[in-house]
Amino acid sequence: MADADDVRRLALALPHVAEIDSEGFDFRVGNKGFVWSYPDRDPSGKRVIRTDVAVLYVGDEAEKQALLLGEPDKFFTTPAYDGLPYVMLRLPAVDAERLAELVADAWDMRAPDDLK
Repeated sequence: MADADDVRRLALALPHVAEIDSEGFDFRVGNKGFVWSYPDRDPSGKRVIRTDVAVLYVGDEAEKQALLLGEPDKFFTTPAYDGLPYVMLRLPAVDAERLAELVADAWDMRAPDDLK
């Protein structure tokens, strides 16, 4: 079972990562976000940062659909992310090893070549 502390530890272990000040977590490489806490909305429409859910960059729609269809207990999306290469990950549904793989993959796809 992973949590926000695991996300922080894994993201900050990667080269050239900056943590952006936020209510949850928000990590970038080369000024490009690759993992951050999910900005949900409560029933009144107020924005609520959920640190039990990570938004991950996945590169393209094909990878997004593969994750959503292959592991629906772990991944989901919302209409706000339609057409965008991001998925939401339920952190308690993964272990630290799987999370490390996902965070590293997101970093690798977003990091400019000169920072790798």
